[in-house]
Amino acid sequence: MSDKFVRPPLAFEDAQFLLSPEARSVRILSEYLKPLGVFRKNRIRDTVAFFGSARITDDGPMREYYQGARLLAGKITTWSDSLPHDNRRFVVSTGGGPGIMEAANRGAMEAGGKSIGLNIRLPFEQSANPYISPELSLEFGYFFLRKFWFAYLAKALVVFPGGFGTMDELFEILTLVQTRKLHKEIIVILYGGAFWKEIFNFEALAKYGMISPEDLNMFQFADDPDTAFNLLRDGLTRLYLSPEEMAEPDIAPGIARTRNE
Repeated sequence: MSDKFVRPPLAFEDAQFLLSPEARSVRILSEYLKPLGVFRKNRIRDTVAFFGSARITDDGPMREYYQGARLLAGKITTWSDSLPHDNRRFVVSTGGGPGIMEAANRGAMEAGGKSIGLNIRLPFEQSANPYISPELSLEFGYFFLRKFWFAYLAKALVVFPGGFGTMDELFEILTLVQTRKLHKEIIVILYGGAFWKEIFNFEALAKYGMISPEDLNMFQFADDPDTAFNLLRDGLTRLYLSPEEMAEPDIAPGIARTRNE
């Protein structure tokens, strides 16, 4: 027997333990705390989140949506960077992958601004696109924490055509608004009215009493970057850029509360 004593690793240095079922709560907490630190360090106060299909490309049959996301993200970024505030306001945020997400990160980069990518680790399809600001590129193992950071920081949501993931993200936000679990006003824009009205008959939901008629006011439609930008700029200015809002000091550097949070 060797007389040399070998110290066991500390728990937080033990990779095998950290990947075990017993450490799931540690992994969950890590995916809350790491983004919190990143956003504070970079003084990200709030975001405009872009959702949409990872399968839409800049040279495919639905390329007008790719270009629309790219142009709209550029307009938002240019406007945001012109605001007289120490924090970064209304930063473009995406799921970090290809398609509409890539287009939005690309538009923000081309406008000279920063953008966020909240990527999810999957066994197929999605990897981080090259247009995300490197210091704001995050990868998640848990969908629910990724969606938490989308919802927590977003003051507006622009939803382009997409599949199951896009629908999931859209309807989770609408449910939070409808049930008043989201304690702030959020602007929701469905980009591509023809697509959305063909996929969902929202009026029929109200007609059959599945939602209230006033629930139809939770979102607006836009069919081009200029219309979407005007809706966003006017709504965000009205809700979040009052003189009192602009003068309010930060409660926590980088993530400050507002009266609607």
